[in-house]
Amino acid sequence: MKIGLFIPCYIDAFYPQAGIATLELLEKLGQDVEYPLDQTCCGQPMGNSGCNSDAAAAEALFVRNFARFDKIVMPSGSCTHHVRDNFDAIPQTDEVRHVRENTYELVEFLHDILKVEEFPWAEFNHTVGLHNSCGTLRSLRTASMSELGEKPFSKPMDLLTKVKGIRFATPKRPDECCGFGGTFSVTEEAVSARMGVDKVRDHYQAGAEYIVSADSSCVMHQQGCAERAGIPIRFIHIAQILNGARS
Repeated sequence: MKIGLFIPCYIDAFYPQAGIATLELLEKLGQDVEYPLDQTCCGQPMGNSGCNSDAAAAEALFVRNFARFDKIVMPSGSCTHHVRDNFDAIPQTDEVRHVRENTYELVEFLHDILKVEEFPWAEFNHTVGLHNSCGTLRSLRTASMSELGEKPFSKPMDLLTKVKGIRFATPKRPDECCGFGGTFSVTEEAVSARMGVDKVRDHYQAGAEYIVSADSSCVMHQQGCAERAGIPIRFIHIAQILNGARS
């Protein structure tokens, strides 16, 4: 497969180490990966804010960049959800449909497409709490939802259990929203911040040294909440752990 790598705006600006880890991890797994240099935003912020037509230019550029690839992979559940389910500000050509049908979040690509069974280079001797974003949980279905009372499953946990030395802490409310919600954290700042502190404290009280997630947007929100509340917990993207980061 020829893989097109998309790195979301906020990872490029604030968490480049997560983007680098994604590239290195895919290459370690034998994938032919290319990073189109003129990529920008996928258009999600405009779409989420109800300004759908304003996302058209970003969506069109995304298609021009990625239509030639077999698969498009990105370390973000929310951006994947936008491309796959809400990418409709532009005419639905064959190229657009190809992009929408072949875009994957990193965890689901590793779990469902590559079916990775081991990460022999990975070792993480810390206790982690897993945060599944609302986008990955309820849109991409990378894990079970407690409100459905369904049989438990977790694709990110399946991958993390293959890492040597890692230990897990389970918060009381494992699939509760952290309060980020994109523009929700701007329009409802007080509610968002309280939800973030509650989420971080739940993980910390469960014994987590790190909160690990497949979405750096949630990580960014929770990290800010933790720092302001004085909660001594660290944060890391799942790609970094699977790529071999030790801390």
